[in-house]
Amino acid sequence: MKKVKEANRYAKALLRNIDLEKIPQALGELISVNDLMVKSKEFKSLLVNPLFTPDERGSIIKTVSDKLKLSDYIVRFVLHLSEVGVISALADIIRIATNLYLERKKKAKAIVMTPIQISKDHENTLMGALKKVTDRDVDIEYVLDPSLLGGILVKIGSTMYDTSIRGQLRLLKDELIKG
Repeated sequence: MKKVKEANRYAKALLRNIDLEKIPQALGELISVNDLMVKSKEFKSLLVNPLFTPDERGSIIKTVSDKLKLSDYIVRFVLHLSEVGVISALADIIRIATNLYLERKKKAKAIVMTPIQISKDHENTLMGALKKVTDRDVDIEYVLDPSLLGGILVKIGSTMYDTSIRGQLRLLKDELIKG
């Protein structure tokens, strides 16, 4: 619980200190830092382990920031998270900050799982329907899932809309069991 509160606090601080139009770039930079933490145990250890001095962290992050093309603000932000021991919650901070940013921009992000590639006409129809449901502009990320027999699964935030054949069969089964 404490980790989520800290992540929420730092996500809000991040958004408060960056211009609205620069937030996507900052989030992208943080995602690249988080990806590096996932890929490199040594880098993660450097950021998480309190045995490293702030000077050691600073020099290595400066080197990494040149390769990842990180802004000065993101470098300072990552160093601060490391010093206060919250860097392990970076993925949560990114997720929360992204959701807050989309909320502020009156946008929503939808993940749409389909068994096949859908046409532009269907994409436009789906975007219009999702805009009606959410009352926001919707950014859609398509994921192909051949295990779906038909229909689609749509996830917006924590809400799931299941119009797949598998989902409909599951509902039918539940209704038959209830009697």
